[in-house]
Amino acid sequence: MSIPEDEQVLVVPSRLLERLGYFQGFCADAAPYLSELLKPENVSFRLRRLVEEDPAYKQLIPYVIFRYTDAAGRQWVFQYTRGSGQGEGRLHRKRSVGIGGHISAADAGSAARQANCTHPFEEGMRRELEEEVIIETPYTAQCVGLINDDQTPVGRVHLGVVHIFDVERPAVRPRENDITQADFRPVEEILADMEGFETWSVICMKELFARPR
Repeated sequence: MSIPEDEQVLVVPSRLLERLGYFQGFCADAAPYLSELLKPENVSFRLRRLVEEDPAYKQLIPYVIFRYTDAAGRQWVFQYTRGSGQGEGRLHRKRSVGIGGHISAADAGSAARQANCTHPFEEGMRRELEEEVIIETPYTAQCVGLINDDQTPVGRVHLGVVHIFDVERPAVRPRENDITQADFRPVEEILADMEGFETWSVICMKELFARPR
């Protein structure tokens, strides 16, 4: 899918991440980073068509993982395949465990109109979830870490903010037609077959579900 000429997305300077403490891969201690990264003076909206190829900026991306724990304690994770109509062309046909996308300038306007004055990042995450999936179960949410992957072209210009939504029932389904082959699968089955998964999903599954915590 081509990027609209005037689409503006939320970014932070890459040098700020370096100053706060550079890492490659997954960082579980997100709070100290986010307290600085989300400050109004550190974020800006820039043309997506320019920052997609400019590693001087990191586009902030919410990355939501839906987890269901059954009565026996077995963990299941929502997974799907990205269709060709989803925004990031370099991830088309990749399998994924994360729902989310870019925060747009329109999200800043929506956040400003909210009575509780939510941050554009929070509003953008809410919008992305509403656009991409239908959640038909109560859940609890927590931010569990950050992803920075400078070893791939996509990763060099994006910074993932990872959330786990613990759902009471495995009742999440696609709203977008380009989210295909979607269902909850046992964690151990996903870990045993990571072939075809996008890099961020591989990083998350190994860090959050394969390591003792």
